[in-house]
Amino acid sequence: MPVMHSHGMPLGTTAPPFSLPGVDGETRSLDSFADAELLVVVFTCNHCPYAIACEDRLIAIQEDYRDKGVQLVAINPNDDEKYPDDSFDKMKERASAKGFNFPYLRDESQEVARAYDAACTPDIFVFDRDRKLLYNGRIDDNWQQPEQVTRRELRELLDAALEGRTVDFAHVPSMGCSIKWK
Repeated sequence: MPVMHSHGMPLGTTAPPFSLPGVDGETRSLDSFADAELLVVVFTCNHCPYAIACEDRLIAIQEDYRDKGVQLVAINPNDDEKYPDDSFDKMKERASAKGFNFPYLRDESQEVARAYDAACTPDIFVFDRDRKLLYNGRIDDNWQQPEQVTRRELRELLDAALEGRTVDFAHVPSMGCSIKWK
C-alpha cells in the first residue's frame, strides 16, 4: 500500500464549498457548520490502516472540543467500485460500529476531494470562523501507537486557535494511503 503525504493547501485558503450525503441520511454543506468556531474537515475512508488508526482519536477530539465550538466532519472520496469496503453502505456500518460522533459524508464524484487538494487518508484541514485554512497536517506524531504519542499537533492547533494565539510550530504533513481516484 503506497504511503502518501498531504500536499499542504496554502494557509488562508477559503474552504471550498460542498454538499454531500451523510450516513445519517442528512445532506450537509459547508453552511451546515456555520455555527462552528473551528471546522475540521477530514478526508478518510473505511479500509486504510492509517485512517482506521486515527478513528478513536478523532472521536475523542470531537468529544473533547464539541462544547468549545469545534466541529469535525469526515468525508470519504474513495472509488468504491475498486474498493467496495468504501461503499456508502459500508460507511454506514463503520460509523455505527465505531460510534462516530461527527458527520460522515460520501464524496462520490470526488470533486470535493479535488477542490481541497486532498491526497491521502487521513488528510486533515482546519478552518477558522471565516473558513480560512489554519492547518493542513497530521493529528499527532505516532499513527500506529497512540500510547507513544509525544506531540498532538491537531489538539495544539485547536487550543491555540480557540485562545486566539498563533500557531508556533511547523505543520507536518499527514500521511496515509493515497486517495483511490477513479
